[in-house]
Amino acid sequence: MKEKPVIVITGPTATGKTDFSIKLAREIGGEVISADSMQVYKGLDVGTDKVSKEIRKEIPHYLIDVVEPTEKFSVADFVREADRAIEKIRRKGKYPIVVGGTGFYIKSLLFGLPQTPPSDERLREELKKLSDEELFSEVKKISPEYAEKVGSKDRKRLIRALEVYNLTGKPITEFKPWGDKPRYRFLGYFLYRNRPDLYRRIEDRVESQVRRGLVDEAKWLLSLGEDLTALQALGYKEMAGYIEGKMSLEEAKRLLKRRTKEFAKRQFTWFRKEKGFKWVNLSEVSQEELLKQIKEELKEFE
Repeated sequence: MKEKPVIVITGPTATGKTDFSIKLAREIGGEVISADSMQVYKGLDVGTDKVSKEIRKEIPHYLIDVVEPTEKFSVADFVREADRAIEKIRRKGKYPIVVGGTGFYIKSLLFGLPQTPPSDERLREELKKLSDEELFSEVKKISPEYAEKVGSKDRKRLIRALEVYNLTGKPITEFKPWGDKPRYRFLGYFLYRNRPDLYRRIEDRVESQVRRGLVDEAKWLLSLGEDLTALQALGYKEMAGYIEGKMSLEEAKRLLKRRTKEFAKRQFTWFRKEKGFKWVNLSEVSQEELLKQIKEELKEFE
């Protein structure tokens, strides 16, 4: 008997992935693995729009509330824990449903971890002392093409490029990021909406998050320290400006809405180059139609 395939539901933020995945899990007998790099952190409930605890009691969800916001959680940690979850779900005779918009996590789960060396915290702390201009200049010496590709403001990628070079003596471009063959048999769906529809949903979600306590959640997270990976989640830095008196709440909301739309554009860009995903426009295709399509494709797949 063949193992059940992994079903991957991804797409830009605010598309409705979570809502659809719950309906899918109920319909086919599945359990959910979150592929959201920020939902792993405890306490980031409103800002990351975690599924309710009531739903989690009904349908088990994995990779949510795994570590404290002060702890590190890498893509390698995600792949290890997701592998365990897939095995556990399959042993129950259920379908593993991977849901989320972190393309790097999904790609690494399906095609294996990038071949670059693991991070070195001491080296990274030293590199963080360099300015944007210094980082860009150093990377340009090693790999001009990569420097131009990431730009002078992407500190995270510039630091990583220098870290890899210092650890290996090779530019980051010499490392093959992923394998060619998938590690799992999978059905992939990229859910999206027409731009006006998606942008309206993003704006509505920001308003809802603020009503549900995003500001208080941001205050709590900021009190834990200013150099947390968890602070990269959309919502917290934007609300920090309001908390610190640098802008009004309306200005902070406008900023969050704009940055969320920019993030959605980057998610589109990432998945345009990914093979094996069917694109489904939820502005034109109902959830019921998509449920029917997936069930039919599961029959064919198995």
